[in-house]
Amino acid sequence: VQLVESGGGSVQPGESARLTCQASGLDLKAYGVGWFRELPDKKLEAVACIDSRDGRIYYSYRAKGRFTMSVDYVKNTVDLQMNSMRRDDSAVYYCAAEEGLGVVSGECPRDGSYDEWGQGTQVTVSS
Repeated sequence: VQLVESGGGSVQPGESARLTCQASGLDLKAYGVGWFRELPDKKLEAVACIDSRDGRIYYSYRAKGRFTMSVDYVKNTVDLQMNSMRRDDSAVYYCAAEEGLGVVSGECPRDGSYDEWGQGTQVTVSS
């Protein structure tokens, strides 16, 4: 199993960025996938996630309305479109996957629920 993120870089406040997670060695239809970012205290914050059982997508309160997660089951990719970006969106972003993982009570699973991780991609928002 391998997850590879791409699309990071530098953007100005208010601009957009799109991240892609290319999955190999797994069938995304059977996996819950999450996008995380590393906070300054090194903790991982869930940004968005997909429930493996029904394909529903959920967002953190800080991402809702600005970020959009999408899955392409043919290409086996998971994208994160980030709009109206702010300086506090700057972080290393990771995608993670776990077979059969669902979402409980509308909140994305914590990082400890995922076994498969990408290497991360840096996103910097600054003027």
